[in-house]
Amino acid sequence: MRKSFPFSAIVGQSEMKQALLMAAVEPRLGGVMVFGDRGTGKSTAVRALAALLPPMKVVPGCRYGCAPDDSTTCFEGCRERAGKRTEAASVPFVDLPLGATEDRVVGSLDLERALATGEKRFEPGLLAKANRGFLYIDEINLLEDHLVDLLLDVAVSGQNVVEREGLSIRHPARFILVGSGNPEEGELRPQLLDRFGLSVDVRTPTDIADRIEIVKRCDAFDRDPEGFCAAYEGDEHAVLDQIAAARKKLPKVDVPDSILELGTRLCQAVGADGLRGELTLLRAARATAALAGKKHVLPAHVGAVATLALRHRMRKNVLDDTGSTARIERAVAELIPA
Repeated sequence: MRKSFPFSAIVGQSEMKQALLMAAVEPRLGGVMVFGDRGTGKSTAVRALAALLPPMKVVPGCRYGCAPDDSTTCFEGCRERAGKRTEAASVPFVDLPLGATEDRVVGSLDLERALATGEKRFEPGLLAKANRGFLYIDEINLLEDHLVDLLLDVAVSGQNVVEREGLSIRHPARFILVGSGNPEEGELRPQLLDRFGLSVDVRTPTDIADRIEIVKRCDAFDRDPEGFCAAYEGDEHAVLDQIAAARKKLPKVDVPDSILELGTRLCQAVGADGLRGELTLLRAARATAALAGKKHVLPAHVGAVATLALRHRMRKNVLDDTGSTARIERAVAELIPA
């Protein structure tokens, strides 16, 4: 099996890596949208993070990768049949193709079995395979709108409900949704973009030294994947330890009322629509504090995630030709003095 490019070996793109780390620590953030130029390492970073995470415990034989300690009942009874037995499995990474049908995504009746035996049996789709892992959609702005609506609803609820062909199925589908695309090929509808927790802008590096280093590392990985990964093994363990420590600390991180007020004032200052911005600011700032090993969320943590959490929730101001990022940075500078 071909190794994935090490997460710690990715040059630059600090905003994208920060967003993915926060999503790995706090899945309730609602996923990450990465817009930017082609060939900037978007899918590489997501695959690298999924490969970096330690194997997870699953119920043996379960087609949905259910956790042994999950309190909900698997409708196929896998947990009851397995008893206390468990097995290890890699964190799922599912790449959803643009041409995928709704049946392929949500699952459908197993026609071959139905024709052969007359038995109605559900054939899980891509959402089932992505349970407890990552669901990656490249060029999500080109995906059919009804599929995007379906994916976002499942990502929020954590369950996939299938009512068709005489079947009534409800199975777990908790995954970190990561979408990427090139704005030149079409924008994502604002009401759908708003459902993503974090939004990242990725651009082609302009620094000559960075570009040279990227080419050198990609070439070295292609020539000797085993040796290249071995060279970054220590750095990968450091990232993994950071994620594990942050997950453990996250429930204990305190968020003072003053931080909640700061988040509200920031959302009002930039004109963010709805209240998802404030909730995302809270979760992102808490994840950032946990990654930094802090016990309390500080104003600096809110400022660090403000752009990621709010840039895609702002209306365009015809009287202000500056971009959303500049407007957020200006509001942060006013509300959170250095």
